[in-house]
Amino acid sequence: QVQLVESGGGLVQRGGSLRLSCSASGRTFSSYTMGWFRQGLGKEREFVAAISRSGDYIAYADALKGRFAISRDNAKSTVYLEMNNLKLEDTAVYSCAAARNANTREADYDYWGQGTQVTVSS
Repeated sequence: QVQLVESGGGLVQRGGSLRLSCSASGRTFSSYTMGWFRQGLGKEREFVAAISRSGDYIAYADALKGRFAISRDNAKSTVYLEMNNLKLEDTAVYSCAAARNANTREADYDYWGQGTQVTVSS
């Protein structure tokens, strides 16, 4: 089992930045690919970014490339999502997830956090 807890969400103005964190406990963090997903109100959950176990492979949703950055610190069992130049449409609940083998597919992830709300205001 892996327990995931997100933090860092909140209210930010359009054009601002936020850094989300996801702390893991339980089994060896470095054994898992980590991903971030988001779900806006009334929308389906969508892939944001993923990072491989060692951090040498990273994938982003095409629409978010250049604004969002995922990273991880295996020593701290934490994965981060740096979000810059935030837009109104980035408002969503952001969740981290862990998987033995995964990339962008939501169904491949085994463990999920509760999520943290990010609200972008004008």
